[in-house]
Amino acid sequence: MSCRACTGHGQPSRTVHDNVMVRTQYQSPDLIDAIAYDGADPATDPLWHLSGAASRAEYGRWCRHCCGMACLQMVLEHRDGQAPTLFALLRGCTAAGGYVEQPDGGIAGLLYRPFVDYVRATYGIFAQVCPDLTMDGIRDELNQGRLVMASVHKEIRRPDREAPGRGGHLVLVTGHDRELIHFRNPSGHSDAARYGVLAAQTFATFFAGRGVSMSLRAQP
Repeated sequence: MSCRACTGHGQPSRTVHDNVMVRTQYQSPDLIDAIAYDGADPATDPLWHLSGAASRAEYGRWCRHCCGMACLQMVLEHRDGQAPTLFALLRGCTAAGGYVEQPDGGIAGLLYRPFVDYVRATYGIFAQVCPDLTMDGIRDELNQGRLVMASVHKEIRRPDREAPGRGGHLVLVTGHDRELIHFRNPSGHSDAARYGVLAAQTFATFFAGRGVSMSLRAQP
């Protein structure tokens, strides 16, 4: 890994992690628009098998909940050049308590504390829950060499519209450059939405003030 930002040598006015490739929670990124806005069933994704799911039905049930696992894929690929499949990560995280299947068939998660324990124990990533995270806090985390998985409203993919709420979806914040925030969106419906760059004040209108920071440096 040769990313200068990961070493903690960013600048207060600009820290951007290099070459963080986007991973989406749906295996066919060109279908995200139809899934998000036209009611398309994600189980019809022709590339569902690349996720590591055992069946179309399993993929269709879980992929809407996999934004955090797609973020983790991006982090691991940034560090190692490769990552397990989406559902390999999902199964490991679920076994660790990061997702909980509910009696009514619903799915609770991603639960941050079990996720943090999972990535520390399984992948040696020093992760921390950030329950009260400000925009300045995000910048501070980035300046210390970390990547930040931030809770935002899913409609951050259409930032030209007023934010309908805050939180409920996870994106990977990869940098800041003066008043701009760089991030990767696992449910972006276009290249511009997937490789997001927004004014910090716009990002803040979608941001719930919580997330998880992840350091890829070896810890003492």
